[in-house]
Amino acid sequence: MSETETEAQENPHAKVVLQAARAMTKASLLVTPPAVLVCIVLFSILNGLPGFLGSLVGAVLAMVASLSTLGLMRFSAGQDPMFVMVIALGGYVVKVVLLFGALTLLKGVTALHPMSLGITMIVAILVAAAAEFAAFRKTKIPTIIPS
Repeated sequence: MSETETEAQENPHAKVVLQAARAMTKASLLVTPPAVLVCIVLFSILNGLPGFLGSLVGAVLAMVASLSTLGLMRFSAGQDPMFVMVIALGGYVVKVVLLFGALTLLKGVTALHPMSLGITMIVAILVAAAAEFAAFRKTKIPTIIPS
């Protein structure tokens, strides 16, 4: 049994976070790769090799960014709920800065078609976010509603 699974047994909050992270990861990995593949094929046809490379790089960057959020959920599952929020917000800031840095470094690369890269990233991020949202809504999470 892993350390995270042990924490989940001891901490009911961890169990809920891990349950949501599992469902969201599964949904994201089920829906995002086909959408990304469509973008890669489309931009390969429209823009040739630069379109293929741009779309491929955009897909990898977007999927890594999306899955890193779910990884942070798993990592912080056993922590105090306030600390989970600190990790989530801090992770978001770090992810945005790293994506900005990566895109800045790729700006002058002529082998990549920039519009293919950008549109593929947008599609991948939106599809992953929608899949994660739908999975989160379907996940049975105990909620206390004060009267």
